Amino acid sequence: MFSQTVEYALRAVVHLADKSPEGQTTSQIAAVTQVPPAYLSKVLQGLRNHGIVNAQRGVGGGIRLAKAPEELTILDVVNAVEPIQRIETCPLKLASHGKNLCPLHTRMDNALAEVERAFQATTLAEVLADPSSVRPLCEGESLQRDA
Repeated sequence: MFSQTVEYALRAVVHLADKSPEGQTTSQIAAVTQVPPAYLSKVLQGLRNHGIVNAQRGVGGGIRLAKAPEELTILDVVNAVEPIQRIETCPLKLASHGKNLCPLHTRMDNALAEVERAFQATTLAEVLADPSSVRPLCEGESLQRDA
């Protein structure tokens, strides 16, 4: 349902949230998230253009979240990369349907709305604080809650 670009963006911001407020290089993020560096650069550029991350060159620089992890939701990240496309009119462009969705497309749109609500209700801080025995990202990566 979600593209590889969305997956990569979410991996990157979860890593940045874990390291917040410390800056990270593209190489550091790529190594931890297992995202190809060239692809990651494009993803990070899109996130920067939408105010999710900031980038600063030089000593003490790096890529950082633009807001605290408690203020950024999964939906913020998804919408910055590839917004969820709700079904507002008949995808088949049937004149008789117009904005009146058939039962199939109504259910599909309801599912998209539920995903949207769940993502809006979940911050990056909550993802990192989840008590699951499985940690986000890659094996061997030390997350703050393990410290």
